[in-house]
This record gives sequence, structure tokens and C-alpha cells, in this order.
Amino acid sequence: MSDLLVLDKATTAAALDPQRVLDAVAVALVALSRGDVSAPPRIAAQAPAGLLGAMPAYVPGLGLAAKLVSVFGDPGHPGRSRHLGLVALFDEHDGRPLAVLDAEPLTAVRTAASATLSLRVRGRRPDRVAVIGTGLQATAQLAMLAAVEPRIPVVVAGRDAGRARDLAATHPNATTASIEDAVRQADAVFCCTGAREPVVRRSWLAPGAHVSSVGGSHGHELDAQTIRDALLYAEWAGAAVSAPPAGAYELQGIDPDRIVLLGEVLGGDHPTVDDRLTVFKSTGHGALDVAAAAVAYAG
Repeated sequence: MSDLLVLDKATTAAALDPQRVLDAVAVALVALSRGDVSAPPRIAAQAPAGLLGAMPAYVPGLGLAAKLVSVFGDPGHPGRSRHLGLVALFDEHDGRPLAVLDAEPLTAVRTAASATLSLRVRGRRPDRVAVIGTGLQATAQLAMLAAVEPRIPVVVAGRDAGRARDLAATHPNATTASIEDAVRQADAVFCCTGAREPVVRRSWLAPGAHVSSVGGSHGHELDAQTIRDALLYAEWAGAAVSAPPAGAYELQGIDPDRIVLLGEVLGGDHPTVDDRLTVFKSTGHGALDVAAAAVAYAG
């Protein structure tokens, strides 16, 4: 394996061009919705302080990869979690290991890509976006928006007002507010937190708002009223029928027929909507790791 490419965190992050990752993740989501992806259900080994998940997947035209990722509390930031691990990319034709990449930036960027793509469930661009959170995932989300939608105003909010101001300063068109005020001002809300209980309330959401929830690995990020009233979208059907951590806490017990796969919208197999509350609940999927790993390996 002398030709095995090993990318550390900084090199992996630098190789993840936002627009190329966005395009590759869209391909993976469409393939996933059409049944073209091979990926077993995600599994996890539970440790007292966290978990280690395994996510192998094959996406035609993108490649074959597997991620090992740990989800543990961040000792430097109580209440937040870190996603650490590695992604191994293999040649889809002969099985040769091609690259090992740092999973932390890769996971953050591919998740931000899927969340950004979820805006397309609506037939119109948002007028103002709220990003809730100030950690790694919120940082990746703001960077993705700055790269692909820089003209849309953004309001950043979090428990730490100073961190929110620092994060907002990285975007060309961002301000800060309280969480409630940020949500009330926006017609698209990106929830990127490590919450164990809801951080967004149904009563705060504007009519026809879109909510993208990518956090909540340890509990509910959205309240039950929001889930009750919304049109629901996910990367894969297992988000509703699989128990956490593979599935989403908010979607447990929901009729699976309520879930529209995001790839169905991106592929033109399901119509967009206007003036309805919509929620994209992300749990992540190995197909998205394949997409991002393929981009990073191609350079």
C-alpha cells in the first residue's frame, strides 16, 4: 500500500472544495433515493462516554468508502460534542485502499452540503437565514453558505454571544441575535447544535419557513409541534424507522410515509413546495462520506 494517500485534518479540510462537495453530495442523495447505493444500516459500539459508529457505502460513479467515527463530549466545551475518526477510500474496481482522510472536517463539510441542498425542497430562495450553534458544524455551515450563497443575509445565534459574534465575522453578510430572535427573523433555519432537548420552538417559526436540523445526536433538537406540522425530509428512510443513533430522535414513531427523501426532490422525482413549513432532519449517511472523500481524493 505504498501509494496510499494519508490526509491529516488540515489537508483534508483544504481538499474539500465547497461547490464540488455540494455537487457530489447531490449525486449521492439522488442515488440513495433511487436505491442505487449499497450501504448496510449504521452500527455503533456504545462506550460510557460516547459511541463509535461504522458507516461503509458504495455509490456508483463516486466510489467505495467506510467511516469510523466517534461521538464524544468535547471536554473543552461542555454541552458540545465532537465527531472524530477516519474515512478510508477504496478503489471500487479492484478494492485497493486509496486514501485515509480525517473524518472530522469531512463529516462537517458533507453535512453542511446536505443541509444547504435541503433548501431546494422549496421553490424559492430564502430571504434571510439563521444558523443556530457556534461549534464545528455551525462553522462549516456558515462557511458553506458563504461559499455558495454569500448574498443571503445570515443571523448567527448560540448560547455564547461572544462565540456567535466571532463566527458571524467570518461571513460577508452576517449579524447576531438571540436564538429566538434569529429564528423569528429567518425563513430558513439551520440547527447545528449538540442539543439534548429542543432549541427551536414551533411558535418562533415564520409561516412557510424551512428548518434544517443536523444536530441532536444525543436528543431532540426540534420540538414535537414543529415535527407535527411540517412536511418532513431526510437523506434515507431509516431516519424514521431505525433507532438512534442511526435514526433521528425526532422522527421516532413518525409514519414513514410522511418522509420524503431529499434526493427525490434533487432528482426531480418529487415536486418542490411553497408556503408550507418544511423540515429536513439529517442523520448522516455513508453515501455522503463517499461523495466528500471522492472530492478530496481527486484534489
